Amino acid sequence: MKTLYLECNMGAAGDMLMGALYELLEDKAGFLNTMNRLLPGVAVEAQAASTCGIRGTHMAVTVYGEEEHSHDVALGHSGDVIHEHVHEKAHDEAHHGHDHEHEHEHEHHHGHDHEHEHDHDHEHDHHHDHDHGHEHDHHHHHHSAPADINAILDGLDVPEEVRDSAKAVYARIAGAEAKAHGVPVSEIHFHEVGALDAIADVTGVCLALFLLKPDRVVVSPVHVGSGQVRCAHGIMPVPAPATANLLAGIPSYSGDIRGELCTPTGAALLAHFGQSFGPQPMMTVRQVGNGLGTKEFPAANCVRAFWGEETAQAREVVSELCCHIDDMTAEALGFAMERLQEAGALDVSAAPILMKKGRPATALTVLCRAEDEVRLAEAVLRETSTLGVRVHPCARYTLTPSLRQVETAYGPVAIKCGDGWGIHREKPEYQDVADAARKAGVPFRQVWEAALAAAREG
Repeated sequence: MKTLYLECNMGAAGDMLMGALYELLEDKAGFLNTMNRLLPGVAVEAQAASTCGIRGTHMAVTVYGEEEHSHDVALGHSGDVIHEHVHEKAHDEAHHGHDHEHEHEHEHHHGHDHEHEHDHDHEHDHHHDHDHGHEHDHHHHHHSAPADINAILDGLDVPEEVRDSAKAVYARIAGAEAKAHGVPVSEIHFHEVGALDAIADVTGVCLALFLLKPDRVVVSPVHVGSGQVRCAHGIMPVPAPATANLLAGIPSYSGDIRGELCTPTGAALLAHFGQSFGPQPMMTVRQVGNGLGTKEFPAANCVRAFWGEETAQAREVVSELCCHIDDMTAEALGFAMERLQEAGALDVSAAPILMKKGRPATALTVLCRAEDEVRLAEAVLRETSTLGVRVHPCARYTLTPSLRQVETAYGPVAIKCGDGWGIHREKPEYQDVADAARKAGVPFRQVWEAALAAAREG
């Protein structure tokens, strides 16, 4: 199973995630070529960088040749402004190495210099004192509604799956912002230039994952940072309200590092693509990608992406469907069991039981994946005479299955394998052995033993 594990010990932001995934891609030049023809005036560059001695990639996004700027405001203990200065691109701002709070201007580059779409202040007109005179006419500070963002995404020359994922990520952000401010999603607006920058981040992550095609994405607990950030609405705690909403249901934690480490875009991407959250699963790592921010902290400022094969499947949630049947013939019940297996049951079994008044009956048990529970329960009701099905949620640990083929004197036979937890098991596939035995006119056991011998040799 191809597994991607995202380590978010320093939070997450769009460009950091894109940088980590970029390092895992085989065709890096092709990825950059695609990204650099998507949005007029927007350029994406993979820059070699390092943090605490770790080499990695910082994905720099410029709009008409410039990186967005924002203003940091240092606050005293009383909250009074001490000084203000302009720093480099907010696209990397999520990881400020300052001990003071950060002012979130209308771009909302949450301390993680990676996000510009941060929309939680855009349902208002935003009468700003600062004109941002450094900007040119081509990026006046207009605002875009979610529908405008979707229109831009619909026009991107990328696979449909990438566009759909990007729109789903933006829908999460808009929903989280609307909930944070108690307004309808229709009233949420994104800053235009920031949105272009963020669209590149979001689309880049969606495209990289489309190219990698992992079977499973696992995300570590997310470090959100600590302290406060100053937005147009005032001083807000870290994580910002929208980020907190996006991380609902996802393990996260604060720490000693002051600043906003996880941005809304980073949180939305993790929430959309993460299939499970927790420690790194048992896996054979083939590659590690490091996506870097530009600010310095005592800890390495990066997201790490571990790419490899899981050697043992994680604990899996399954459903057990049970019923007692006392009015079906053995043949009819056997047929029903075959149909349930064909419908996707993981396992079907029957055991004799004695019911009230001494009636002999059969206990039918069907094991299925949690997502197939309703469909298989309907199948049990349809294929058997029972009037009800009991459901027991449970969990199981399994070895990772695989299949290989061996050559015998009776023809090819598939070998079913199970690996994990230091265990390796093999056995011939029943149907292949049975077919070969019939064709050769020999006993089943003879072909079975020949397949086992070939498996040991191979």
